Amino acid sequence: MKFDLLTRDGSTRRGRLQLTHGVVETPTFMPVGTAATVKGLTPEEVREAHSQILLSNTYHLWLRPGREIIEQAGGLHRFMNWDGPILTDSGGFQVFSLQERRKLDEDGVTFKSHLDGSMHRFTPETVIAFEEALGVDIAMVLDVCVKLPASQAELEESVRLTTAWAKRAAAARAKPEATAVFAIMQGGLDERLRERSARDLVELDFPGYAIGGLSVGETREEMYHAARFSAALLPEDKPRYLMGVGTVKDIVMAVECGIDMFDCVYPTRCGRNGRAMTRAGEFHIKNATYTRDFTPLDPTCDCYVCTKYTRAYLSHLFRSDEMLGPRLLSYHNVYILNDLMREARTAIEQGSWASFRDRVLS
Repeated sequence: MKFDLLTRDGSTRRGRLQLTHGVVETPTFMPVGTAATVKGLTPEEVREAHSQILLSNTYHLWLRPGREIIEQAGGLHRFMNWDGPILTDSGGFQVFSLQERRKLDEDGVTFKSHLDGSMHRFTPETVIAFEEALGVDIAMVLDVCVKLPASQAELEESVRLTTAWAKRAAAARAKPEATAVFAIMQGGLDERLRERSARDLVELDFPGYAIGGLSVGETREEMYHAARFSAALLPEDKPRYLMGVGTVKDIVMAVECGIDMFDCVYPTRCGRNGRAMTRAGEFHIKNATYTRDFTPLDPTCDCYVCTKYTRAYLSHLFRSDEMLGPRLLSYHNVYILNDLMREARTAIEQGSWASFRDRVLS
């Protein structure tokens, strides 16, 4: 992996990430393909929507279809027919959200599958081995994520274990030339803990760093403050990844904080539920006002949904429970976020970030 910081405009960053399966221009948004698929879209459509890199999830792939099948297929890229870069989350967030289904200890975490109740075990070493076996470009370390608000003791333990597990994950790397391993900062909203987490992880010299433990119950303003504070603690010459944000405002504010990479299920989840993301805001396509609206979803958007279909037609599809409706709206929403990132990169290059930010947020 190679990361070049090409230019800056204030705190914003314009970079280029070179990975095993391709180049990613940053800042960038990663659509979520949890179970080796971006819900409702083919890989060809995801690429047509200008996606550069996808996120998939270790927890879900571990349970189904499992390592053996993906390896027999020739790796995750061949299995899902995606030839671009892939980042895999470690599954830490999913495991620790199970609560009554998991048991945490010093060595790792034991959990019950949400599918069939079978028992499974994650350790920092087994997670890295699984991700490397899948052949992904970026693998996240196993971390301990807690939902906010959390007690001081929970936050302290989250930081301590996450750092200890990151050290073990770094030592367990077997294919660093093919798969870059990123560490994950924790600490909730506690700046002292964030500083400790960043200091200890940066000492381990990972290729990149994620800001975890946000977008898990705090207010938006708290998230923005913590993201800005956290980003400033990370190396200038390494990519920075804020996990789990996907609204237009959240992404713009995160770029403002000096962050390079983002992921979220938000655009496709909205698409499946009839919520359209546009440059003028969001709206629900099933509202009565759109049944006779023969304009595009977003007149400023040049995606094939906006150039070929009307709000009235999309409203009809959703009201008729036709599966084409969620597919078209998911495509448009992913396209909108990718186009937003393209415009953001141009604005940073041209030194016009502030005017771009204000125009989008207005």
